[in-house]
Amino acid sequence: MPYVNIKITREGATAEQKARLIQGATQLLVDVLGKNPKTTVVVIDEVDTDNWGVGGESVTVRRARGE
Repeated sequence: MPYVNIKITREGATAEQKARLIQGATQLLVDVLGKNPKTTVVVIDEVDTDNWGVGGESVTVRRARGE
């Protein structure tokens, strides 16, 4: 049973976009590894930008600077 964990920042991904991520990740495992889509688990975790850091700074700080 494959398990895929997708982590994205909490910035308004729509239900439709998340559904497409789930479908796409599932299909990738089917196409590349021949996995059964009925037993493939995909979880999307949305993380606040204050809790996601890049280069020693939170994403919130980087976005405030326009990065």
